Amino acid sequence: MRALVIYYSYSGNTRKVSKILAEYLKQKGEVEITELKAQDESDKFFTQALRAFKKERAEILPLNFDLSQYDLLCLGTPVWAFGPAPAMNTFLDKCFGLAGKQIVLFTTYGSGAGNNRCLNYMQKILARKGAKDFRRFSIQQFKVNNPEFVLSQIREILS
Repeated sequence: MRALVIYYSYSGNTRKVSKILAEYLKQKGEVEITELKAQDESDKFFTQALRAFKKERAEILPLNFDLSQYDLLCLGTPVWAFGPAPAMNTFLDKCFGLAGKQIVLFTTYGSGAGNNRCLNYMQKILARKGAKDFRRFSIQQFKVNNPEFVLSQIREILS
């Protein structure tokens, strides 16, 4: 199995979850992990959240958007204003090669008010691109520092 974990992390929470997920997947095969880097983001969280609310896109560092060589794709983002971060929106727009792929969507969140809305939005975009098999999990920001809890959530959806 060849897997790709691709994520955006502003505060480091989604990065922590991504690394735990990648380590878990290494037991099953080859894993690549990539962090999306926004070139045009503000250092002010409120500005970032406003961009997310407007479903804006970010300028991200160049990367391979052809995902056809992977068996499993894992996409992670913080939930900002009921949706993904602008860098993830850009990736969702540009990625291709998803026909028949297994997808794991994951989020980190604060209050949880927009969590399902964010996951549904991402799933809808990827389904339009041919992805069929979706698994999802979310980690509340106060639980990202508990690796056993994070791992239990990963095992639950990938068992």
